[in-house]
Amino acid sequence: MIQDFLFQAFAAGAILGAVIMVTRRNPVSAVIFLVGVFFATSGMFLMLDAHYIAAINVILYGGAIMVLFLFVLMLLNLGHADWRDLRGPVGGLIGGSISIAFLGVLTRLFVGGTDARPVVEIAGSALREAAAEQGVVGVVARPLFTEYTIVLEVTGVLLLVSIVGTILLARRERT
Repeated sequence: MIQDFLFQAFAAGAILGAVIMVTRRNPVSAVIFLVGVFFATSGMFLMLDAHYIAAINVILYGGAIMVLFLFVLMLLNLGHADWRDLRGPVGGLIGGSISIAFLGVLTRLFVGGTDARPVVEIAGSALREAAAEQGVVGVVARPLFTEYTIVLEVTGVLLLVSIVGTILLARRERT
């Protein structure tokens, strides 16, 4: 039940963040919301037990690529951070409701307890068995190119579109 709620919360956060990202006039605010979308997508990968892909998504896309986009935007002086995009009663309501929901889930986990084995022990034994069977590279590459191929392709297309958009924004009209 908690897993279903978390997955749906991450999915809703990714969709909401993407919609807000597209509707922002300020490119810096749009990039900040894109980082939020990457974090929500990583949360969904965690719920699907794709821990490596979730970590790479946060480290590579949420970190390095977004910092690159921010540097390009700042160097080209395309937009300045305008916090009116992130504040207001609607933003406070959304942030507060998400905070209360996650606080409730964490409270239930810690107070209710669990009788299952620790997640690290389960994941460690499964990883050792898979690595002995296929090798370490196969454990990472096989799910990436079989089960999560569409996500890999969509992420690549998203990065290509954002790079083309950045180039179009940076191009100045010649008079």
